[in-house]
Amino acid sequence: MLMSSDTPTPQEVLQYHRQMPAGKLAVKVTKPLRSCRDLSTAYSPGVALPSQQIQDTPEKVFEYTAKGNLVAVVSNGTAVLGLGNIGPQAAKPVMEGKAALLKALADVDAFDIELDAEDPEAVIRVVRAIAPTFGGINLEDIKAPECFLIEEVLQRDLDIPVMHDDQHGTAVTSGAALLNALEITQKSIDTVQLVVSGAGAGAIACAKLYIHLGLRPEHIIMCDSQGVIRKDRPDIPAHKAFFATDRPVHTLDEALRDADVFLGLSKADVLTPEALKSMASMPILFALANPDPEIAYALAMATRPDVIVATGRSDLPNQVNNVLGFPYIFRGALDVRARCINAPMKLAALYALAALAKQPVPPSVQTAYSDDNLRFGKHYLLPKPMDPRLMTCVSTAVARAAVDSGVAQCPIEDWDAYQRNLTARIPHQGLFQWPA
Repeated sequence: MLMSSDTPTPQEVLQYHRQMPAGKLAVKVTKPLRSCRDLSTAYSPGVALPSQQIQDTPEKVFEYTAKGNLVAVVSNGTAVLGLGNIGPQAAKPVMEGKAALLKALADVDAFDIELDAEDPEAVIRVVRAIAPTFGGINLEDIKAPECFLIEEVLQRDLDIPVMHDDQHGTAVTSGAALLNALEITQKSIDTVQLVVSGAGAGAIACAKLYIHLGLRPEHIIMCDSQGVIRKDRPDIPAHKAFFATDRPVHTLDEALRDADVFLGLSKADVLTPEALKSMASMPILFALANPDPEIAYALAMATRPDVIVATGRSDLPNQVNNVLGFPYIFRGALDVRARCINAPMKLAALYALAALAKQPVPPSVQTAYSDDNLRFGKHYLLPKPMDPRLMTCVSTAVARAAVDSGVAQCPIEDWDAYQRNLTARIPHQGLFQWPA
């Protein structure tokens, strides 16, 4: 996410985080506090008036407080990036980064909240208890299968948007890339064969969303650390059982023969050149393990010149990055005070991303990436994270889907005015210095 294409050294990364003030977040006051009158208005005795108004009419909390633009980034640190269960304190830099991106990209205020709680019931109790503070809950880096229960219960119990981004952000972004890759290869989603390496929260959510797009469930083979998830395997966990197959394959290499699409959300170097060679013509390869993909980009391109490759890395073409989705999904959901983030809203974000990638790239984005050859094709499946059009394009699509699907509590009537408001909120200053 750097303006420069250079990869920072470990020393630069540590210095970035430790320089004063330490971390990546701070709190700012949004109203004047320069006089006794201001103090009496902001706090005692004046503050009693909005409190009484809210007590009488709870919905006025959105009028008199910051709740409507405030998201909690909640994690217990049990499944952080490629680091695994590193605990809540070690997860804090990642959660601060998530909160900083919400603010920098979509003008959504966010607090990171790290919980010393692995029991899903404990996480649910805490989040349910703090929910009155927030307009939305972004669950992050919570391991499967606990994350499924936590999200399901909180979505049921709370009347604000709750989304586990590891699942749905990855699914939305990779789904947009998949649609565009299929268009380039002239393959139909209802005929392609998909092999998934990894069976965690992200992999399962991706596969389920691809089914919404038209992929046939019987065309999916999912592999975990024990090999292909087969129906004859004993004790298959419930969250994996839906993808169990009875096809006569047992290993990843066997599953990949004649497959059209590979989705990797597992670990580095599990995909061999030999297995890639065995795939169908013009294979689509999403090697999304971080920081090192399931097969090195250069090796994949050298092995199959006809391959389309996407990774999770910012220094390679076709980065599949959740930052293309979650800031704008929450922006759109908050702006119509959606009760939830439902399937129509996620699909709307997906289709908006896929469509935006086909539009001419603004000169400011080409300058930011030092690349004047950014155009739709096998090396440009998705918009770049620094494309300011994401704010208006994706947020509007999500807000419209919330209204159309009946979950918006404050439907937008003037969409032109809404887009103008979004444009005004695009952060041209601050953490990201957009080129003129």
